[in-house]
Amino acid sequence: MRFQFTKWQGLGNDFVLVDCFKETITDCNQLAVAVCDRHFGIGADGLVTISSSAVADFHMRIFNSDGSEAEMCGNVTRCVARYVYENGLTDKTKISLETGAGIIRSELIFESGKVANARVDMGEPKLTRGVIPVAGQADDTAIHIPVEAAGVLYYGTCVSMGNPHCVIFTDDAAGIDLPLVGPGLEKHELFPKKINVEFVQVLDAENIRMRVWERGAGVTLACGTGACAAVAASVLNQKTKRQVTVHLDGGKLFVEWGDNNHIFMTGPAIEVFRGEYRL
Repeated sequence: MRFQFTKWQGLGNDFVLVDCFKETITDCNQLAVAVCDRHFGIGADGLVTISSSAVADFHMRIFNSDGSEAEMCGNVTRCVARYVYENGLTDKTKISLETGAGIIRSELIFESGKVANARVDMGEPKLTRGVIPVAGQADDTAIHIPVEAAGVLYYGTCVSMGNPHCVIFTDDAAGIDLPLVGPGLEKHELFPKKINVEFVQVLDAENIRMRVWERGAGVTLACGTGACAAVAASVLNQKTKRQVTVHLDGGKLFVEWGDNNHIFMTGPAIEVFRGEYRL
């Protein structure tokens, strides 16, 4: 199999984008494992396909580096929005994307006539156990609940941003051994569809530090949906205001929980290189 691709990153959370208006690929789950391998493939956190949609401007599918399919990813949403605009697939600057979590809308932000950032309407955070999902009564929330991993008892607040997240507050985000505790939390019996895990250190009412273990990908430099979940959890636990700068290993995202209950995320999207993949 041969196909053209372009490599993008949003704060170091990197993806291989395939334009399916031009290219044909099959068995994306298995292909993602090969493509994302950082030694024998292109290297990425995920493989993303872009195609037509009957309900939005474009259809985006996201395959994690372990071959599983993700419902949603905030960082790649910004990348796809910029790609389709700069490559002439649309002249819109407000772009809707069909995802596994529903329709997500992005708006490109320009500086000096060039795309500088993208602002994404990530929708409403879902807070009940049945929707996230978390084991327990379906209508209950999961705020400050106990969960144990690697012999340590943590307390997490669970939020869905179209995909599930468990946000754990800590006094020292840099000191967390993510490869040690991440797998046990991701696959904990409380989380029937596994879960993304964010360790969050509150710096002040408008700034938090976050590190992430992503479901299906492991340690990544940034997670857009995770940053949104972290802000929601920070507000729910009365730790921050509703407009917060999230400091990740790969850079900063600005996240706002609006009066309409939607969460908005603003950050960069950068093309790294293009090439041809040969399997």
